Amino acid sequence: MKIRIKDVLHRIRPFFILYLILLSTCLIIKLLCSRESIFFTVNSWHQPWLDTIEPYITDIGDGTTAVILSLLMLFFSYRNWLLLASSYAVTSIVAQILKNIYVAPRPKLYFAEQWSRVHTVDGVYILEKYSFPSGHTVSAFSAALVITYLCKNKGWGVPALFVAIMVGYSRMYLTEHFFEDVLAGSAIGVFVTIFWLNWLDGKQFIHSAGWNRGLLDLVKKKPATH
Repeated sequence: MKIRIKDVLHRIRPFFILYLILLSTCLIIKLLCSRESIFFTVNSWHQPWLDTIEPYITDIGDGTTAVILSLLMLFFSYRNWLLLASSYAVTSIVAQILKNIYVAPRPKLYFAEQWSRVHTVDGVYILEKYSFPSGHTVSAFSAALVITYLCKNKGWGVPALFVAIMVGYSRMYLTEHFFEDVLAGSAIGVFVTIFWLNWLDGKQFIHSAGWNRGLLDLVKKKPATH
């Protein structure tokens, strides 16, 4: 089965159009504002209720969440499981390679002399290195794109994108990453996943009857014992 890039884009069109608008807006902001001004602007917008919920929102982009989502997919469709799990794996590998190439300082190290003016959230352990790109953001945007790709109702791409954006924002709110880390993470999550889906979902085997079953189908077909 031949899957072209434009076929993948067609299946994620609401998600992708909104993402391109977001990406363009963020690039303009980055061109007009310095790293410091963006960081301290975001850091100044804090509230007690956000301090409470942001650590939970950031966990959505954690590897554990990706594993859980993938395992849930396994019950319904081996194809869906493979697309989601492999997309997470591939984009995570790309992110880790870049992290180890750049070894970029995180805000805590970058603003060490100004750290006293930085708002932090109690109970959150703040790392110092491997800032670029944001791995949580990569995972969140990749998962959101795959879920949009697999859903029959493409309108689900809008809330999926919103959740991914919230994960990216949480990484800045919790002072774990800079704006450009999150921006790059979103781009890696989106564009690497698009090319990966184009390659993997174009393979003939993944569209066979066996791959479109799930573990629940095995349970249903299991003969009753007396």
